[in-house]
Amino acid sequence: MHDELLTIGRFARLCRLSVKQLRHYDETGLLVPLRVDACSGYRYYARQQARDALAIALLREMDLPLAVIAQALAAEPGHRTRILHAERDRLAERMSRDQTRLQMLDRLAQGGLPGYEVTMSREPERRLAVVRAVCTPAGIGEKVEEGVGRLLPMLGRADIVWEPPLWGLYPLDLEERMEIAVGAQTLHGAAPPGGLEFEVLPGGPVAETTHIGPYTQLPLAYNALFAAIHEHGLRPHGPVREAYLVGPAEAPREEPMTRLIIPVEEGTA
Repeated sequence: MHDELLTIGRFARLCRLSVKQLRHYDETGLLVPLRVDACSGYRYYARQQARDALAIALLREMDLPLAVIAQALAAEPGHRTRILHAERDRLAERMSRDQTRLQMLDRLAQGGLPGYEVTMSREPERRLAVVRAVCTPAGIGEKVEEGVGRLLPMLGRADIVWEPPLWGLYPLDLEERMEIAVGAQTLHGAAPPGGLEFEVLPGGPVAETTHIGPYTQLPLAYNALFAAIHEHGLRPHGPVREAYLVGPAEAPREEPMTRLIIPVEEGTA
């Protein structure tokens, strides 16, 4: 039997892995040698294990976690496909986040910190018809789009007249699970249908600025807003309001216009 097996060194060369990697995979239970010599502790592998070893090397090159690789190797073909699809989606989301960061870094590199004009003003009271959703920070865009798709038909069915622009309401601190709202300003209206409610945003002092560009770069505008708020010795409070003055359907991809408004308390540090 010993002659049919490969030493760890030969097996490592065959599978384009290092001896150190194979030892680690053995210790974690990912790829266990077929035989371990009781006296010397030498590890021996069967040639049939090369397929799993090569698969591990390939998946590690794609940065899949060892725990996920172990699940994929142990799963039936159908379940393995679902596991790999989930990892593909995770990688795509990470690439999207990285692309957004690259775009913001490029904008900062070209012009330094963006020169947003932040204004301290007073916002009037507004009455909004809103729909709500719960999401993660990464899911805001998708949930806002869904919210608009729910809101406008409901306003139409209820014969509620509304005034542009559409609004987004967000908590001051972005948490892993948070409630957001999409709304439209209304002057009056009957009791809203199921899923739609009215919210009155009180008037008062605010800090505001306007962002022209993709929504993925809104953090640059928020950076300028919060810096100005703290420099004025004010304290921000929610909900944070976004007014979508020019949406993607009305402007080129890079030129939506968004008004950002943060209520503040005067005279408090």
